[in-house]
Amino acid sequence: MRLLLAEDEKSLSKALVKILEHGNYSVDAVFDGQEALEYLEAGNYDAVILDIMMPKTDGLTVLKKIRESGNLIPVLLLTAKSEVDDKVRGLDLGANDYLTKPFAPAELLARIRAMTRTQAAQADSEIHVGNITLNTSTYELLGPGGSFRLTNREYQMMEMLMSNPRQLISSDRFLDKIWGYDSDAEINVVWVYISYLRKKLKALKADVAIRAARNAGYTLDIITSEQKQKSRRGRQTADD
Repeated sequence: MRLLLAEDEKSLSKALVKILEHGNYSVDAVFDGQEALEYLEAGNYDAVILDIMMPKTDGLTVLKKIRESGNLIPVLLLTAKSEVDDKVRGLDLGANDYLTKPFAPAELLARIRAMTRTQAAQADSEIHVGNITLNTSTYELLGPGGSFRLTNREYQMMEMLMSNPRQLISSDRFLDKIWGYDSDAEINVVWVYISYLRKKLKALKADVAIRAARNAGYTLDIITSEQKQKSRRGRQTADD
């Protein structure tokens, strides 16, 4: 899941980025409201964290412009303790939630999980495809063969694949969503992480597989009984 953080205090922004990345989010950080609006034009974010007091364009104006454009992206406002009127105005303008500084990292992560939780999300915070389960709270991937706690990038890629089974996701989409537009990462980093995930799925004895479509991208497919039998026959032939 990719977040946009707009916070002009650079030391706080740096700390928040670390907290969010530790929570398995990808984060782009900007330092004024105008920059936030420019980044949002790309439309590649799952949620926005907005400080109210920012240079060039304040957070409430950014929020107003977001909602006036018809963008329903979840928005969390960061407010100072005394800004009661701004909290009320922010909620009236369409903010999903607010958090008063200072705050605990755990509360920040909980608020983000709450406001990004869709109606389709299961109450136990798990995504199921075939015989594997992705726990979105513990970042564990579980199957008949055991479990793995995924790294940040692994988790985000697996979440994208399991949330969109049998749907093609391009390498560029993975790069934009997980590494971000400003990243120097090259396309081969996607291949590396796909390889990591394939090895974990095999170890978990999963009945799903990540398929590659040449020059197009990847899909997460359920392995049918016929495909399993064909694979077994192929191994037996090789052994003979």
